[in-house]
Amino acid sequence: MRGVVLLVIALGGGLGAIARYGLAELLPAGPGQFPVATFLTNVAGCFLIGVLMVLITETFSAHPLVRPFLGVGFLGGFTTFSTYAVETRGLLASGGPGLAVGYLAGTLVCAMFAVIGGVWLTRTVTGGREAVRRQEGARS
Repeated sequence: MRGVVLLVIALGGGLGAIARYGLAELLPAGPGQFPVATFLTNVAGCFLIGVLMVLITETFSAHPLVRPFLGVGFLGGFTTFSTYAVETRGLLASGGPGLAVGYLAGTLVCAMFAVIGGVWLTRTVTGGREAVRRQEGARS
């Protein structure tokens, strides 16, 4: 099973990286400009991980490979905190310390709120923990 898990993580990661690349091509940022694509990628990815984790742990009984494929693979390949660090450094180097600090702090704050928002919204829409209790009760 370990080999299958590694395979689905790799496949998901490749697809996530392709999606990130597409967004970066769609929204390029030049030197000294706010990196909109990376910001949106990281915030959207964090929102989606919040949604995913509620769906597969509280709402549905998911296949054991869903979490490695989507959570670790796709969303791990989609989000890019290493590029975020490099872009922050680039903003500092280009003489934009205010923009660099704003990007650095803004990404972290927005990403955290995105996870919380994804969890809250998904629990609100699906009934969250109550849905799991109903599923478990139906199996008994």
